[in-house]
Amino acid sequence: MKTKDNRKMGRFSVDVEISNNRDLELVRSGYLEPGQVRRKTIRGVVEPGATRLVLPQALAKELELPIKKNKVKVRYADGRRSQRSEAEAVHLRLMGREDVFSAVLEPKRDTALIGAIVLEDLDFLVDCTKLCLVPRDPDFVVTEIE
Repeated sequence: MKTKDNRKMGRFSVDVEISNNRDLELVRSGYLEPGQVRRKTIRGVVEPGATRLVLPQALAKELELPIKKNKVKVRYADGRRSQRSEAEAVHLRLMGREDVFSAVLEPKRDTALIGAIVLEDLDFLVDCTKLCLVPRDPDFVVTEIE
């Protein structure tokens, strides 16, 4: 189902900053200046039905993200299956919250795909009516433990 502005119901875009986390570690250690961190802000499609973070392969190359040796198996919404490369040490910043993730790389993609793992880890709820992300607690990332 699509909304009147032609977006799929529940999917919307946000700006997301992607950085090479190894660069950020070098800044923290004093070996690199903050301005030398490889980073880029791109559009990200929020898709709570997707599992993981997916990035354009060209972005991974541009930021020189480390690529894992083994490929991962992927299954698309239309049932197709494939194998893709996976980047590690991907620092993601979204609406003031940040963490480090691995990301599946798509050769023909030009936006990020932000799936459930990222949303849960950063403690965002998806408001499908207003098509926006809402932090469960505005001041803290809440981690549920047992």
